[in-house]
Amino acid sequence: MSSVVRIVEKQLDEILAIAKNPAQIRNAGTLAHVDHGKTTTSDSLLMGAGLLSPKVAGKALAMDYVEIEQLRQLTIKAANISLYFEYGGKPYLINFVDTPGHVDFTGHVTRSLRVMDGGLVVVDAVEGVMTQTETVVRQALEEYVRPVLFINKIDRLIKELRLSPQEIMQRILAIVKEFNSLIDMFAPPEFKDAWKVDPGKGQVTLGSALHKWGITIPMAQKTGLKFSNIADAYEKGYVDKLAADYPLYKTLLSMIIEHVPPPNVAQKYRIPRLWRGDLNSDVGKALLEADPNGPTVMAVSKVNVDPHAGLITTGRVFSGTIREGDEVYIIGAKSKRKVLQTYIYMGPSRIVVPYMPAGNIVALLGTDDARAGDTIVAADRSGIPPFERMKYISEPVVTVAVEPKNPADLAKLVEALKEQVIEDPTLDVKIDQETGQILLSGVGTLHLEIVAWLLKERTKIDFTVSQPLIRFRESVRARSDVFEGKSPNKHNRLYFYVEPLDDTTVELIATKEITEDMDPRDRAKILREKAGWDTDEARGIWAIDDRYFNVLVDKTSGIQYLREIRDYIVQGFRWTSEAGPLAQEPIRGLKVVLTDAVVHEDPAHRGPAQIMPATKNAIFAAILSARPTLLEPLLRLDIKVHPDYIGAITSVLNKHRGKILDMTQEEYMAIIRAELPVLESFTISDELRAAAAGKVFWSMQFSKWSPVPEAMLADLVKQIRKRKGLKEEIPKPTDFIEAL
Repeated sequence: MSSVVRIVEKQLDEILAIAKNPAQIRNAGTLAHVDHGKTTTSDSLLMGAGLLSPKVAGKALAMDYVEIEQLRQLTIKAANISLYFEYGGKPYLINFVDTPGHVDFTGHVTRSLRVMDGGLVVVDAVEGVMTQTETVVRQALEEYVRPVLFINKIDRLIKELRLSPQEIMQRILAIVKEFNSLIDMFAPPEFKDAWKVDPGKGQVTLGSALHKWGITIPMAQKTGLKFSNIADAYEKGYVDKLAADYPLYKTLLSMIIEHVPPPNVAQKYRIPRLWRGDLNSDVGKALLEADPNGPTVMAVSKVNVDPHAGLITTGRVFSGTIREGDEVYIIGAKSKRKVLQTYIYMGPSRIVVPYMPAGNIVALLGTDDARAGDTIVAADRSGIPPFERMKYISEPVVTVAVEPKNPADLAKLVEALKEQVIEDPTLDVKIDQETGQILLSGVGTLHLEIVAWLLKERTKIDFTVSQPLIRFRESVRARSDVFEGKSPNKHNRLYFYVEPLDDTTVELIATKEITEDMDPRDRAKILREKAGWDTDEARGIWAIDDRYFNVLVDKTSGIQYLREIRDYIVQGFRWTSEAGPLAQEPIRGLKVVLTDAVVHEDPAHRGPAQIMPATKNAIFAAILSARPTLLEPLLRLDIKVHPDYIGAITSVLNKHRGKILDMTQEEYMAIIRAELPVLESFTISDELRAAAAGKVFWSMQFSKWSPVPEAMLADLVKQIRKRKGLKEEIPKPTDFIEAL
């Protein structure tokens, strides 16, 4: 088998020729837990492409092209590259994405999966399958992305753990078994067996990204290589020969070509999952076939700001061919734009190409209104249904206040922050209208630290960042009475009650299975069948707040002029969701029901300034009478530690209100799964390390929202109110309205 990887710039004609044939294209990317070696693996691929010298590959972290990524030795954004590779006498184009592993940046993984058909899951041979491995594999399988496995850092088993060849094999089989159990748990039913990895079929690479070698079991059997030879290479210092004989990039790219399906195969099962349109229409057929001559349909995976060119939209062409000069329609923004330039990626560089057909990853200049998760179609085909919206597994729960040292820089700082939100939709920026404070919320403290660094680099503005604060959510635990909201002019009356929204409905909103803009009959059917809603109530939904998961329902009948003020009531509902009565934190999981109304006949007396306050006051009073509570964000912790330190670790968790969910024992390790409030997590890393004398691996990720303990509630509400400059006393329903 001859295989050569060459530099894309030199091969543009060949690249464009291959790009027209979906059978010779592969779209794949790395997926892994932080520090398991994804970017070092990508370095090996770049070395094979001649873009890195063998001396620096493995240390260059070339796909970490943002300076702070190099400084922190951490991938924070997803980087793309197109590789030309000859395998079995045929040329292939492999579009490759290097994704982050740290839990704070899972949003980048979510967006990258949309453009991938296969995921190269990198697992550290010592640490094994960790929480974030599980998270990214689950995300991949939800997007119908087929995983293959690279067990990295085999050298650690030899040098650090000093395992015998037999023990190394047992360790590898244990990791494969654990990995396959994830596929069994999360894979679509039709792929549960087909997608499990089999080392004997070459679906698992073993190697060391740092030392640039990799083998599969069939390769080892064919060449007679044994684990004892690998151990010998490390003991006698001829690892370079191992890398020369079994270069990692060849092994990985060959595995990707053999076991990751080409776009025309993958789209047959991915499109029904990602697109809700008619599969028998001309668009549906073109999408299933990855037809380069079909209508243009592109899914946007990311948008980034180029300081010279402006906004660059990256995504995958699922149907048709996108060309420089094309007029396109951006479905999310409902706008037409002209494609000024089309590119393919080489890590930090973009290479201009005249066009890019279906099945390929492309970057566009000129589509400024597009956002991650959007769908771009041909300008004359604006009626094409969009792709499913992306589901993020982490929510922005940690907040900092950002303040420029020079007030004159405020507008520039706000503009730069808005650009950051375009690039990273898991960020949230809010300007407090009363204090003028800029509040920036992210997934974790590291996430916000990186954003602040990028902001300083981009703007050169001097600003201060406050200590991190935890964002809570307000909710209720009971159904309220009906409360009357009067408009300020006393001419309009609205009657509401509130109750907790059930978990199933929250999940249906979170997964976008029900949305505000879908057909009310279809939505009512789903709510009735899956969440047990009453049909009339389900059909009466006026608004769905998919940011904080609240629903507004109309249960009135025959009210004069209600239709005319409906939009104002909806606006009042959204306004109320932003900041609740307990502590001005966002409201989550609330069903608001309008039961009756008296509306003035004169439009001059029923404008938004009358209807919105009436809506808000009645909802606030209802919330305060329905056993209001604060919800706090919880983290899931996966801890791997030597069994000797179990007691010390559990006492650290107990001290921080941690709850142990599960504990299992392996040969060398105990595995503790726990939940921990984000509020208690700021010093946990140092304490875990100290408790286990450094002999501990752990990972954290957002788990869920949970009511704060009753004993803490009143004090916590008072603390938040005090911090925000509000009266410390918790308000009562009568502060807003009189109960009926």
